[in-house]
Parts: sequence; structure tokens; C-alpha cells
Amino acid sequence: MQMSDEVIIPASRETVWRALNDPQVLKQCIPGCESITKHSDTEMEARVTIKLGPVKAGFKGAVTLSDLDPPNGYRISGEGKSMMGGAAGGANVQLTSVPEGTKLSYDVDANVTGKIASLAARFIDPTARMLAGQFFEKFAEIAASMEDKA
Repeated sequence: MQMSDEVIIPASRETVWRALNDPQVLKQCIPGCESITKHSDTEMEARVTIKLGPVKAGFKGAVTLSDLDPPNGYRISGEGKSMMGGAAGGANVQLTSVPEGTKLSYDVDANVTGKIASLAARFIDPTARMLAGQFFEKFAEIAASMEDKA
């Protein structure tokens, strides 16, 4: 699955960058996220439970930040496993200053494998789009509130 989109966030690029690298902000924004543990500036571990149609799966996996270009963007990649299969993917995130604040553009690539892929195949794309929408709506809200406090 591949998906691209962009969102305008009413906050400076530096504030958005700070939010993108804050595990507590990410935990609040990722639908179904139960925990995020930061191991280094580029390595985290996350536990997420999602529902794909009739199938509910809990994933535990590694999150890696690479191609860091502060405060312009990075690549965030993840790989998780569950009893139902696995998921892997990532997103290239680009930040651009605009008059309204910051334009966050992203290109996502993801792949789901195992039993979950066969049982919930038709739900994967629409669920991924819905989850991305929920993430960026919440992220924009939190980043904008961080700008107010800066």
C-alpha cells in the first residue's frame, strides 16, 4: 500500500519538528498506541493495537528515524509483529514553512503479511487512510498547542 498527503499545521517548522521527535506526542497521536519507549534519538519501541474490519491485532515493534534533516524532515520506519502476522513500512516526512505555519507532506509505504493480511485484506487500505487521517488531525492539534506555549 502507498499513500501520500499533506496537512497544514498552524505552528512553526521548529515546533512541528520538535513534536515529530517527541515520543509522548507520538503516543497521543498514533491510534491504538499503548506505549512508546525511546531508546535513542533514532530508535524507539512501540506497542499498538488496531482493528482491521473483523480482526483486532496487537503489534509490538521497532521504530527507526533515519535521513534526519532537522527541521526539514526525516524517514520514519517501523516493523511490528503480532500473533496474526506482521506489518512493516515507513513514511518520508517533509516540512516546509508556509504563511499559515508549516506544511507537512508525507509519502507512506506499508505492507501487511501473514494471517491478518489474508483475513483483513480488503480493510487494510481504508483503515490505513483512516488511521493516517486521525494521526495527522491529532498531531496538528497538539503541535499547534505547543506553538502557543513556546
